[in-house]
Amino acid sequence: MANTSARMLRLLSLLQTHRYWPGSELADRLEVSPRTLRRDVDRLRDLGYPVEAARGVAGGYQLQAGAAMPPLLLDDEEAVAIAVGLRSAAAGAVAGFEETSVRALAKVILLLPPRLRRRIDALQAVTAPGVFGGGPSLDALTLTTIAMACRGEERLRFDYAARDGEATRRHVEPHRLVSLGRRWYLVAWDVERGDWRSFRVDRMTAPQGTGARFRPRDLPGGDPVEWLRSRLRSIPNRYDVSIVIGADADTVRAVVGHWGTVEELTDGCRLRMNLDDLGWPVMVLGVLNAPFTVESPAELRELVRRTGENLLRHAS
Repeated sequence: MANTSARMLRLLSLLQTHRYWPGSELADRLEVSPRTLRRDVDRLRDLGYPVEAARGVAGGYQLQAGAAMPPLLLDDEEAVAIAVGLRSAAAGAVAGFEETSVRALAKVILLLPPRLRRRIDALQAVTAPGVFGGGPSLDALTLTTIAMACRGEERLRFDYAARDGEATRRHVEPHRLVSLGRRWYLVAWDVERGDWRSFRVDRMTAPQGTGARFRPRDLPGGDPVEWLRSRLRSIPNRYDVSIVIGADADTVRAVVGHWGTVEELTDGCRLRMNLDDLGWPVMVLGVLNAPFTVESPAELRELVRRTGENLLRHAS
């Protein structure tokens, strides 16, 4: 293997597959002398890969975890698996990792060759994400398109369905994607309206980069999550939920996450949520399996009763 770069990639690939490689076996695989193998290992160390060596007759090499994250070498199957896993996490399968997953997915998708993107899209087309909490399902390609536009400071155009159903065409300077309350939002400067706006990603259709770059503006307050929270507080949802639960506050917080507020009481806690779908608090109560009293709204009490009757009727 005369090409040094190709040989080093092959060496790295081999080191990533085994915990330990005898030096003689590794040299045979690469078709090089032990001396050339030592030089290639030194080159990998210079690039930040922590390769440890054991001397002697039974000596060999082992790739260890390092203090920093060097570039990874992935085969096709591994790249597809990572992209699919990140899509699932971006959709909310792993609470608290949605935004991080989208950023990582945008980087991975950008580097994938077209043939692997087609495989991932095909897999996505025949699978259905099961995300706890019942949030709207999203196309991960939509999320990554928006994320890459935010990162690349590129203007976006998309069709948008407003809360009242009105369809509009929007032209924005994307600032940040925010995951909040089982939904994804885009915080952006609306070019035509000359003001900051938030857009629910599940109401956006076919976002596309325009190729036009922009100079980022300063978001009021600087924190996109707090800016979005304050904006959403001014938009009334359909239901104000209040439930007294006979469980400690930390247990309830672990289930609810950032989708509700939990107030400690003497004998339990009070859960408050503001939302437009009562299915979520019913699921929370089912998971907690603790005594509770629904204070409001009356519609939730009725839904809990109907759900309980249905479960009992079909229990075997």
